Amino acid sequence: MYEQNLYTILDDYITPKTIKKYNRLKKWEYGYNEQHDMVVISKDGTIGEIYEIQNLKIALPKAKNVHKFENNKWSKTEYPKSLSKIKTVFDWKQYPQDFKEKWYDYIDNEFTRREEGFWFYNKNVATYLTGTHYMYLQWSKIDVGAPDFRESNRLFFIFWEACKADIRSYGMCYLKNRRSGFSFMASGEVVNLATISSDSRYGILSKSGPDAKKMFTDKVVPISVNYPFFFKPTQDGMDRPKTELAYRVPASKFTRRKLTASAADETAADELQGLDTTIDWKNTGDNSYDGEKLKLLVHDESGKWEKPNNILNNWRVTKTTLRLGSRVIGKCMMGSTSNALDKGGRNFKKLYDDSDVTKRNSNGQTRSGLYSLFIPMEWNYEGYIDSYGLPVFNTPKKSVTGPDGGKIKLGVIEYWNNEVEGLKDDQDGLNEFYRQFPRTTKHAFRDESKQSLFNLGKIYEQIDFNEDLKNSIGVTKGSFQWENGEQDTKVIFIPNRQGRFLITWIPDIQVQNRRYIKNGVNYPGNEHMGAFGCDPYDISGTVDKRGSNGSLHGLTKFSMENAPPNHFFLEYIARPQTAEIFFEDVLMACVFYGMPILAENNKPRLLYYFKRRGYRGYAMNRPDKKRNKLSVTEREIGGIPNSSEDIKQAHAAAIETYIEHYVGLKETGYGDMYFQRTLEDWAKFNINNRTTHDASISSGLALMACNKHRYAPNVKRIIKPVDLGIKRYNNKGTTSKIIS
Repeated sequence: MYEQNLYTILDDYITPKTIKKYNRLKKWEYGYNEQHDMVVISKDGTIGEIYEIQNLKIALPKAKNVHKFENNKWSKTEYPKSLSKIKTVFDWKQYPQDFKEKWYDYIDNEFTRREEGFWFYNKNVATYLTGTHYMYLQWSKIDVGAPDFRESNRLFFIFWEACKADIRSYGMCYLKNRRSGFSFMASGEVVNLATISSDSRYGILSKSGPDAKKMFTDKVVPISVNYPFFFKPTQDGMDRPKTELAYRVPASKFTRRKLTASAADETAADELQGLDTTIDWKNTGDNSYDGEKLKLLVHDESGKWEKPNNILNNWRVTKTTLRLGSRVIGKCMMGSTSNALDKGGRNFKKLYDDSDVTKRNSNGQTRSGLYSLFIPMEWNYEGYIDSYGLPVFNTPKKSVTGPDGGKIKLGVIEYWNNEVEGLKDDQDGLNEFYRQFPRTTKHAFRDESKQSLFNLGKIYEQIDFNEDLKNSIGVTKGSFQWENGEQDTKVIFIPNRQGRFLITWIPDIQVQNRRYIKNGVNYPGNEHMGAFGCDPYDISGTVDKRGSNGSLHGLTKFSMENAPPNHFFLEYIARPQTAEIFFEDVLMACVFYGMPILAENNKPRLLYYFKRRGYRGYAMNRPDKKRNKLSVTEREIGGIPNSSEDIKQAHAAAIETYIEHYVGLKETGYGDMYFQRTLEDWAKFNINNRTTHDASISSGLALMACNKHRYAPNVKRIIKPVDLGIKRYNNKGTTSKIIS
């Protein structure tokens, strides 16, 4: 059975007593609540349920006036025919007062719902819609007419409302699946905000200028045109403009005060200043909207900006249009599926990763300023949503009715698995399907197989296999430590969820900590069983606190011991508080397994640490040179440089060979490489820019260490004739003659 993890309702996050007290006084203020580290999206001073969506805690208003539609689910309310005939406020003025009095409450209620949101029963569950979501469902016209209610969209709008309410946020970075409805929802929000704002600018960008224009003309303008008269200011220019939608004079914001204005006041109302608000689109480019001040920027198809356009460069520029000094005055609604990494996906991935709400600077903002949101495809896939707008995750025992009356006989999870199975032999097709309909962020950022240095098909086969078996694969997280805290005695492994090591195999107890001492130096006793590779670091801290990780991998050889052959059994990718902690971690792992280590020596502190502690015997020398050809430093501490082109090529070839033989689907089944971070690093490995690929460096060095014989220098044999002083004779004829 599928278990959703998109959101959680936090039942006991705040004590009921506190909630009740503040609700009675209506003291919950809209916006970020620092005391409770949550964002309040209620506008009536009360809160009810607290949602956690992608690590952001959001307090909803307390349920009140819950509406029950006839079918116990959302239903768009028909616009009264009497009002539908009225196109503008000027038409409204011509109607008699008794007619107006009849509709004041109806119009006032719509303004309240727009502002505070709307509660209704959905399958007997009290369900909250934000004001923006209500406007989208009730008053927005899309390509199929009125939008359907979907639970996924409800969560999207709740998250978006939190982004608007939080003064620390510049908006959202939404990673989505194809046909999720984002373009229409964003268009609805543009019109909703623009029609209640004065002296404001709203902008639209997409992967190309024509795409932005199409969104403007086909989505934004029709929604605006079809708004009811009491929500719609009079626009300036054409009814259906191509470049700019302007709400200027002679119209003013149409409010409740205007509706109730007496005949005597109407003249004065006409003279009020107009909204002077515009919505437009720009061609795609790094400097689009540079120097302007925006209330809302819609960023559609952000993951598909291809060279020379760069979404990261554009965001650095447009971000400044949303702030005044340190104050955030506008928001960005960004959403997209992702292209392959070299077709815009890599930049979008960085922007998404930099929008993680758990990683904030001292000002309380994420690195990008945005908040990331990912909604898996199973929540929002057409054809697998029932009439209540709820996803049909699992295959039902009886068919379920969809919003169009059709029958849903299959669960979306089973459907998705069937599609994946059918594409197993077409890796590029499978990766494209993953990007279009992702169930995880890893799916969303799958790369094209032709873009990888290594066999990406095999790597992803292994990743998917590991994902399917993630609960049954024996990967243990833990820590190494000296027994009783006494260094240089015996190392033990302790399972620990906060540990920095991931391991899949531990040697038999009789071979653990096997070592011998020669001339006062410790040497590993299990060199025949395997070896480690390491990409170290020297400096504890960096200025930007974003230094590369220290990385360590352990690999077995084929041996007569009880050990799985050619198996990566240990992964360590971390950057502890100090470099010394990292050095000691590495040393303890080597001692526990009794195996040597081949480390990069361009950052030599780790190797000096081994020597100083008496473990120089564990540090391997570079295998491609004889000892008498090593430099003075290499003879002293060991290790291998990363600068040599020959070493780079040999290192990449070692990983490539391993992947071909031991990763992915083979004749005997799937490989036993279970470390996902390493597999993902292999998938992205760039031989010309290795600095960000710590896992690839250390795993490749482990492979070279276990196969050091392959890299031994070939000494050419020079054969010279040697005169041994033995005479040779020609014995033909009767007399022997000396051969000169």
